[in-house]
Amino acid sequence: MSARYDCADAQQREAGISAAVTTARSGGLIVLPTDTVYGLGADAFTPEAVSRLLAAKGRGRNMPPPVLVGSVRAATALAESLGAFSQDLIDEFWPGPLTLVLRASSTLKWDLGDTNGTVAIRMPLHPVALELLRRTGPLAVSSANKTGEPTGATAADAEAQLGEAVDVYLDGGPCSENVPSTIVDLTGSMPRVLRNGAITPDQLRKVTPIIDLPAAPTGSADAG
Repeated sequence: MSARYDCADAQQREAGISAAVTTARSGGLIVLPTDTVYGLGADAFTPEAVSRLLAAKGRGRNMPPPVLVGSVRAATALAESLGAFSQDLIDEFWPGPLTLVLRASSTLKWDLGDTNGTVAIRMPLHPVALELLRRTGPLAVSSANKTGEPTGATAADAEAQLGEAVDVYLDGGPCSENVPSTIVDLTGSMPRVLRNGAITPDQLRKVTPIIDLPAAPTGSADAG
């Protein structure tokens, strides 16, 4: 049976985060607030948990989830290299609504799906998410909705779609923007925008050269 915690209440917040940590370590699913949209999370290093996440969303291994981290140090452990442009982007926009696609470290023992050797990483700007991530370590997190359905701005919206498939719901109140993160691919010679989102092209250009801007947001907010 699912449990829902109101993180506006200090006691419920601590109880909820503790329950979410236990759930993640046991291979369960969590809904958590972020600075963009609500996320559906699972331990990134438990393949069965990642499979549960994909099944709950109704998607396959061809759409692997991004990974949320609670610190830049955690991100560096997941990637072969941050590359020439990533440090400037991290310094400017993390924690925040920027997802970076990097070459995954070859030493990682995980299975996020068909990643082609890459990993999409983000450090969210939300106190509940950061506290949880600092206790759990990296979480595979996708938007808390069924694939193809609208993303929810509240924990109740997520629960209406995902129901008992999720073990713990952390209610952090409405997402202020409900806009997905901007996704930038850093696996090539130049940064390439894969999806427009909360960070605009003009903001990115102030930090680093970018190429291949899509004309509009592509796909759903599945990366959160």
